[in-house]
Amino acid sequence: MQVEFRRTDERRYSVMVFREGLPPCEIGGPGYDDKMPHDLQHFIVERELGLQHGIFGFLAAGGQTGGDGHDAGRAASRRRRKAKRRDQRMIERGERGDGDASEAAAFVCWAEWLRRRGDPQAKKIADGMATTVARMAEGAQRLYGEDALARVCACMDELSAKWSGLAIGEAFTVSWTTVQRDKRSPSRQPRRRAQIRPHDQRAR
Repeated sequence: MQVEFRRTDERRYSVMVFREGLPPCEIGGPGYDDKMPHDLQHFIVERELGLQHGIFGFLAAGGQTGGDGHDAGRAASRRRRKAKRRDQRMIERGERGDGDASEAAAFVCWAEWLRRRGDPQAKKIADGMATTVARMAEGAQRLYGEDALARVCACMDELSAKWSGLAIGEAFTVSWTTVQRDKRSPSRQPRRRAQIRPHDQRAR
């Protein structure tokens, strides 16, 4: 699965998912940030921490296959109804079971990444999040380990630099690779580096 993050305006972005044999799927786009939009935070923590049943794991498993909701016609409507039923069955089987863990990990890792950057403005933001992070960080570190959190922060460094360098209309694409997280030693998962292919709107 390939995931495209595109800067569409001064403070807007889009996320497009490409899967073999399935129609492209546009998701999210909330939580804009100059350094790293919220959906990119989720992509990083889910992939690097091995959360297979979060937002992107659900998509990789075949969720949200209804296609463009603006498509007209009986066939498109039937496809959307079928996809909605399939999504519901997947959710009932637990295919979105890591949703809460993904939210917690994104919050904790984002605050930790800001703290480590050494940027006074970033530190000010991190300090404002400190009370909430303190309640969550101990559990996250116990579950994933310090090595895993450090790996997430390194990936955030890498992709934040790519994101910050985009002009309006430009995008980069990253590969989603699912791995089986070793619950006995989650911090020892190998790093899966992003395969980044910058391109602009004219390339599509």
